[in-house]
Amino acid sequence: MLLLAVSLSGCQYDVLHPSGWVAGQERNLLIISVLLMLIVILPVLFMAVYFPWKYRADRPETDDYDPTFTHSNKLEVLIWGVPVLIVIALGAFTWVYTHKLDPYRPLDLAHAGEPIEVEAVSLDWKWLFIYPEYGVASVNELAMPVNRPVNFRLTSSTVMNTLSIPALSGMVYSMPAMQTKIHMIADEVGTFAGRSAHYSGPGFSQMTFDAKSMTDADFDAWIAKAKTVDTPLTRASYLELEKPSIGNDVAFYSTVEDGLFDRIRNLCVGEGKVCMDQMMMVDMHGGGGLAGIKDKAAFEYDGQRAIDGFGNLMDAPGAGLIDGNDDTDANDKPDVDKNTRSAPAMEHN
Repeated sequence: MLLLAVSLSGCQYDVLHPSGWVAGQERNLLIISVLLMLIVILPVLFMAVYFPWKYRADRPETDDYDPTFTHSNKLEVLIWGVPVLIVIALGAFTWVYTHKLDPYRPLDLAHAGEPIEVEAVSLDWKWLFIYPEYGVASVNELAMPVNRPVNFRLTSSTVMNTLSIPALSGMVYSMPAMQTKIHMIADEVGTFAGRSAHYSGPGFSQMTFDAKSMTDADFDAWIAKAKTVDTPLTRASYLELEKPSIGNDVAFYSTVEDGLFDRIRNLCVGEGKVCMDQMMMVDMHGGGGLAGIKDKAAFEYDGQRAIDGFGNLMDAPGAGLIDGNDDTDANDKPDVDKNTRSAPAMEHN
């Protein structure tokens, strides 16, 4: 036991010693739940010792034992009523905290400053963090200003992973061709352990990073440092980074190609690849085979622009999923009025 205690002395107990508001609320819920359950557990543990001792075979003769006892309304109310009340209380607290700490819910805190946006990508086996507002990116290092919310958009270039920084927040999955969100804030300056908490292959155990909370001045200096590296994050350099590797060092990118995160999410970073949202649009109009020929005009009416599944005009890079030469009979084309489309654009989350 002593050796076990010594070995555990080097562990971090971030869950019980949080450094962010979200993690603090999660700790509070954990403590409340444990205290409520102890109302049942402690009496049971006590009775498990007391009753065998009280009614042991060699106990002194007393008149408090009634072998004909079978029922007590008071005991029934106590035995069933208390657990029911505890379950109701646990359900109420869980419902409140589940909605209060919804990872998709932006943080609206009185002490918080302006939020920053971070686009996080899980790769084999490292993390890429893109700062779209600042035009820089980093690998295996996350920087954030203290007391300012961080709004994450997550995706994966490979299998499912989870972004986990126990000292600051809960965790959320990152998935290929999908987008998830999480919001967190650091209440103090420090360096916190971050990792993937979902097994993803041979490099999983080293898929870690440092989450650094710093003052606004230090954060500005960190951004300036990233800009001096003179290494752009383009589609080509991303494809190199995407290759499986283990134990990557911290790296920085001074610029980020526009729309790169959306291409990563849509699995179309490589040249000639059709994006997932474009494939979905084709499917919504009957597919790309013979069944979809008549629907071609509904999303590529002039060979230069496309229309999404809700009829909104949008730029279509190289809008040539289908050849621009339209041999379809004009009478077969759907009536597309580009001036009257008003439905909201589709967001692929």
